[in-house]
Amino acid sequence: MTKLLPGQDVARQIIEHWPQSIVESNPEWIVISPESLFQVAQFLKTAPGLEFDYLTCITGVDYLDYLEVVYHLTSIMHKHSAVLKVKCSRENPQVPSVVSLWRGADYQEREIYDLLGITFVGHPNLKRIFLWEGFQGHPLRRDYL
Repeated sequence: MTKLLPGQDVARQIIEHWPQSIVESNPEWIVISPESLFQVAQFLKTAPGLEFDYLTCITGVDYLDYLEVVYHLTSIMHKHSAVLKVKCSRENPQVPSVVSLWRGADYQEREIYDLLGITFVGHPNLKRIFLWEGFQGHPLRRDYL
């Protein structure tokens, strides 16, 4: 069983390296700027004492005003977990891919791309996974009709 590390504790360690990367933090999660996501994720994966070596899941959420990508990270060695969030615009939703850090992100990023239209920059094979090429729109967006 893992315990959730308090978001503020993880945020303090991130701020030491990238002060501008944290948008907000609370006990449950940390919101990271999209530009900082990859370097922060790489730090969380390799930093002694954190070592989030397992990406439990990634999901996308449509909040009408913006889209959000949520990352659930786990350290198997330390038996702790953390939640990262990245907000992006509805007009041009983009975040860096984390496939090179956690191979398990591959299909999950493709699913979010397919159903919500968020582009994962640097993904090695970003294409639809459920719907066919040429399908118009993204069915999990709240404004999809």
